[in-house]
Amino acid sequence: MFSNKDIAQFADLDTPFYYYDLKLLQQTLDACAAAANAHDFHVHYAMKANFNDRLLQSIHATGFGADCVSGNEVKKAIEIGFPKEQIVFAGVGKSDKEINEALDLDIFCFNVESIQELEVINELAQAKGKTAKVAIRINPNVDAHTHHNITTGLDENKFGINSWDLPLCAETLKLAKNLEFVGIHFHIGSQITNLDVYKNLCVRVNEFAGWFEERGFMVKVLNVGGGLGIDYQNPEQQIPDFIAYFQIFADFLNKRPNQEVHFELGRALVGQSSSLISRVLYVKNGKKKNFVILDAGMTELMRPALYQAYHQIENISRQDSEEVIKYDVVGPICESTDCFGKEVLLQETKRGDLIAIRSTGAYGEVMSSHYNLREAVRSSFGQGG
Repeated sequence: MFSNKDIAQFADLDTPFYYYDLKLLQQTLDACAAAANAHDFHVHYAMKANFNDRLLQSIHATGFGADCVSGNEVKKAIEIGFPKEQIVFAGVGKSDKEINEALDLDIFCFNVESIQELEVINELAQAKGKTAKVAIRINPNVDAHTHHNITTGLDENKFGINSWDLPLCAETLKLAKNLEFVGIHFHIGSQITNLDVYKNLCVRVNEFAGWFEERGFMVKVLNVGGGLGIDYQNPEQQIPDFIAYFQIFADFLNKRPNQEVHFELGRALVGQSSSLISRVLYVKNGKKKNFVILDAGMTELMRPALYQAYHQIENISRQDSEEVIKYDVVGPICESTDCFGKEVLLQETKRGDLIAIRSTGAYGEVMSSHYNLREAVRSSFGQGG
């Protein structure tokens, strides 16, 4: 991924920083758009994955909508230029202030996650003399076969309305004068690499769509969420198989005429487009462990500490060296969990070497913090090697 020219440029920059390959990003966006358009599917970008302005501008220019999970994400989407009719607002805990602001912006739809939230949106819309479009997020109890901390579609999870509450949900919708039901919404988890999981989701979507239709509701939108994963083990396998992904839904969803199918993709669009570039501060060689201590830490990339997530780590200053040593690659934060990888095979590493932590375009920069009074992480942009 990195040319000698890239590495030479990195040497003059303050570290740590996120390097974004804008050429790869656009190739990924174009591949997704082509695969979705072949089935007339609608893609909304999940802004929680990364809300860097440069990335959002490219995503908007490609024609995708925005999937937001906070009031500030809704406002950011409007600021970037996403059309209001392509903005959806999800999230299990929307505040009254956030709902009111989204109502004022006339966004396309609220993805509603509880009966009480339905009642609140109806009351707030009534006070403004507005009608709010809503989709019901249903918990389908489908196992995504991913890390338990990023599974969202089981009965034990906090997300969505459970199936046993749907009769009351339908009754509430019929009584609500300031709500317009537009469809149903699902999201079963993140970093899903087994596409067969989505076949199971389609079965449940078909069942719930039929349930609402039998009760007189017109289901205009089937929002099946996202969650498509990337290959963290092989970051050079850069663009996910969007054709196979969308074909699952084309084959297994019972799509009615004039019905729209919506997706909320985040990681799959931006995950491989970035690497965290860090500099080696110290090397500590011991009897049991060798440590490479970086100037980046869990304040810059939280995923390994939070999810025990794997990221490929490379010494890009010594790509031509053949001798390798096992190191624990750690950061400077005063926490034992501030570790990017254990027993990582790297070329013999020296103070000052540049280290690339790959596949950090999703849930990297956006989850950074100022813990230990750390400075804000920087960004750098390029067109690939």
